[in-house]
Amino acid sequence: MQADIPTLTRADITDMLYHEVGLSRADSAKMIEQMLGHITDALKKGENVKISGFGSFILRDKNERVGRNPKTGVEVPIAPRRVLTFRASQLMRQRIIKGA
Repeated sequence: MQADIPTLTRADITDMLYHEVGLSRADSAKMIEQMLGHITDALKKGENVKISGFGSFILRDKNERVGRNPKTGVEVPIAPRRVLTFRASQLMRQRIIKGA
């Protein structure tokens, strides 16, 4: 990631909620934490998360496979694992393209 590209943080989202909705800063922070907590809990349980108009967090199980150390060329087994991916919705993709 480049240093000159700004990053949206939890604090930024909390501040936006505070200004746009009118909740207190504490209530705004609590709401953001609860929402992220619900998403995390669902993913921990193995559930995919779909936010209409935004995108989907999808869990995938990857099988064991053989990898290769690029420096030495030695083959190394890569353990099976669960990975999390994000797919932006079509609406989100269109919004990003129009904004660019």
